[in-house]
Formats: sequence, structure tokens, C-alpha cells
Amino acid sequence: MINAVGLVLHPERDCAPVTETLTAWARNRGAQLFGLPDEVARIDGAAVPVPPEELAARSDLIVSLGGDGTMLRAMRLTFGHGTPVLGVNLGRLGFLAEIDLPELSEALSAIHEHRFTVEPRSGVCASLDGSPLSDGVALNDIALARIPGDRTAAVELWVEGDPFVRYAADAVIVATPTGSTAYSFSAGGPIVSPRVEGLLVTPVAPHSAFNRSLFLSAGEKLVLRVLRTSGELAVEADGRVMGRVRSGDVVDVTLLPAAANVVRLGKTTFYQRARRRLRVTGSAEIEEPRPARAR
Repeated sequence: MINAVGLVLHPERDCAPVTETLTAWARNRGAQLFGLPDEVARIDGAAVPVPPEELAARSDLIVSLGGDGTMLRAMRLTFGHGTPVLGVNLGRLGFLAEIDLPELSEALSAIHEHRFTVEPRSGVCASLDGSPLSDGVALNDIALARIPGDRTAAVELWVEGDPFVRYAADAVIVATPTGSTAYSFSAGGPIVSPRVEGLLVTPVAPHSAFNRSLFLSAGEKLVLRVLRTSGELAVEADGRVMGRVRSGDVVDVTLLPAAANVVRLGKTTFYQRARRRLRVTGSAEIEEPRPARAR
């Protein structure tokens, strides 16, 4: 039974129509609503304020109201708790969200009746000399990025204790399968199924002959060594600048399996969402009609 629901709101978008639906649903089922202290005022006083570190532990379900950024924030809050996250798309892209606003009431009923599945999503973290370089887990990616005005990012990849390749680029991204459709994709990286566990390394605007992405399995150890010729680099976790590294620094990158759980209602597949959100159409020269269902 869903006895408590935690809400995470987009920082700017009007969430009132959604929160009204959620408030009515919770009232009818005797469920409690929780919200973050700086967001509860936007839920018409119907939610109890809960500190971010307690929201997932006290909730049976987290509902993210916004776009992919809000969804990632909600997923990070659940790390270590396993609380499933339902994404309601109020943004422009909403690749991670499961439903749009008109589908909310039906989705809540399905969840209450346990007509849903949970899709685990991997996370990634980075450390320098044993100290974390981010405040928790990243669900999309960790990136070592060139600081404007400074020199190129010169980074050597070590896999399983051996050097593999040196990238000279604007940035080097280490993405989860979830993040394969984000920053890594915009840099030319491949789309990776979220069912796969591993790390995808993609250079951004590489200045070297080897400009390909590299995909590592979950159990392979990955180290990024900042080379002598590199400029100072910003460490970004899901797009948030968390710190800096310099020439000679060695960054350990670790995959975190099942770092978050996403609610799926079975209406669309990952590839249907990818096709719609990323506008995948293929070659314009091929006009053969598609069958209703591939054999």
C-alpha cells in the first residue's frame, strides 16, 4: 500500500494543477504527503515538510514534478533507500519521466493497485585520494571539463590497472546508461539500454586521432589520470560543478548498481521514449513504410 508520498517540484514551473490532483488522491486513500521544506508552500499546505535526507526513508513513493533535472534530483534523494520514483513530465524533454500530466490520476491508481514495475538505474561516483568529488551519487554522468580560458583537458584512461587511451578534448564524460541519452549523446556517444550495467566514456570535441567512446562492464576498474599538459579541470556531476582537479591528479570512477528505482507502467518502452524524445527518424532517403509491429 502507498501510505506516504514524497513530492519533488520543479523550481520554477507551475505545479499547482498536479499538486491538487495528488492532494485529492492522497486524501481519498488516507495517504500522507511529504515535501521538501522550501517547496511545501507550493503544495497549498497539504504536505508535511521533511528534510531532504529523510524524504525517501519516510515515503513509499516519490513523485517528481518537472523535467529531467527534477527527476535526477528526486532520484539522487532516494540513493540508499530504494524508494521508487514516478516522473511526471512538466518540462520540454522529460526523457526520464514515465507520464505526462493528463495520465497522472490513472498512474496513481495503477501504482496503488501494484500494477507497475520498478526499473533500477545505475549511478556513478568519483573520488580523489579516497575523498568523494561529489556530494553523493550522479545518475547521468561525471565529467572532467576544460575551464574556459584554460588549456585542453588531457586525460589518460586506465582500465583494470593498465593505460588504454589518452584523450585531448574539451571534456571527458563518464556516463551511466541513463546518461547515455544526455551529455554523452550530445557529444556523439551511443544510446545504451538502461538494462545494461556499465560505464560509457565519451570525449567532447576531441583533438586526437582516437575519438571514439568506450563502454566498460560493471566490474572493470576505471581510473582517469590528469596529464601534465592538461589545464585545470572542473569536475561536474549531473551538470553541477563539484570541484576541480589538476595535473597529476588521479580520479577513481565507480559504478553504483541500482542507485535509484524508476516506476514503469508498461505503456512505452525505452526505445519508444528515445525515438520520441530524441526525434530519431533515420535517413530521409528511405521511405519504406514500417509494419505495425516488427517481427
